[in-house]
Amino acid sequence: MTKILPAEWEEQSGVVLAWPHEATDWKEILEDAQKVFAEIIKNILIYEKVWLATPDKEKTEKELKAFGIVSKRLFIYEMPTNDTWARDFGPISVYYPNNKPVLLDFGFNGWGLKFASNYDNQISKNLYWQKAFWPAALKTAGMILEGGSIESDGEGTLLTTSECLLSPNRNPHLSKKKIEKKLKKFLGGQRILWLDHGYLAGDDTDSHIDTLARLAPNQVILYVSCEDQNDEHYEELKKMEKQLKGFRTMNGEPYTLYPLPFPKPFYDQDKNRLPATYANFLIINQAVLLPVYQDEENDMKALAILQKAFPDRKIIPIDCRTLIEQHGSLHCVTMQVPKGISG
Repeated sequence: MTKILPAEWEEQSGVVLAWPHEATDWKEILEDAQKVFAEIIKNILIYEKVWLATPDKEKTEKELKAFGIVSKRLFIYEMPTNDTWARDFGPISVYYPNNKPVLLDFGFNGWGLKFASNYDNQISKNLYWQKAFWPAALKTAGMILEGGSIESDGEGTLLTTSECLLSPNRNPHLSKKKIEKKLKKFLGGQRILWLDHGYLAGDDTDSHIDTLARLAPNQVILYVSCEDQNDEHYEELKKMEKQLKGFRTMNGEPYTLYPLPFPKPFYDQDKNRLPATYANFLIINQAVLLPVYQDEENDMKALAILQKAFPDRKIIPIDCRTLIEQHGSLHCVTMQVPKGISG
């Protein structure tokens, strides 16, 4: 039966997140992390539901209340969690021809066995067993796949990176051809656009597409651009840009490309560069949440470009300097769920 992975800009029921707590890697900066998560949740709740996973529901309710968050749109579910990167362990939703949504539970192994994921790999199932996603079905998909590694235009085109999907620690038994076949089978993709270039220093995901290039309505691709020839990203991102210029739509036309500025460099205490990117935005109903980094010039440029790409939505900037300290950003901690699903 034909199915399709909807585009992120299609109507949603809500967004899945996991709350940062003392047993996560956020423990050293937990107060700052919870503040950012609360800001993200608060803005999502203006437009749609939030499903929140946490190991201590009562404590989390109190913490959210301290941030002024009490809402009938907020559904909190108690379960163990390793971390908070819902984009990569959350359910990936597809529509069947009758517009009935089905949630796919792909395997999550900590970005190629880099980090513990025993609890996070079970979050989609635990949410489903607690009836979070009524009345949709949850189906296990026999493949390691993270939500941040794929983009869909909702019309049969999938965008991904070869660096991530061909990683030997994800699906070593599958060739590129077999991975394409499975993506088409599970997600309804008619064709796969593979990016072979592009990376971010400090990125743990092996070049997730949602840190580099994003599909948008009207055959637009927004992508990270680097114009500083002395920057370590320059050569790879120029190669990525060249490849994007060579991509064609289903109709054989070139995509409209919107280059996003590169934020000023950010470093951790050991002087390792952190993966700040404006491509890691979240599209929700009537709005787009844009990660910003207190880089006034580039933040404003990115906001203007997002507004051009999404003229009918409000662009909401959220300071994500804390999130990049754990090597992710705004899109990485969220996973949207399409319309037709109740909490």
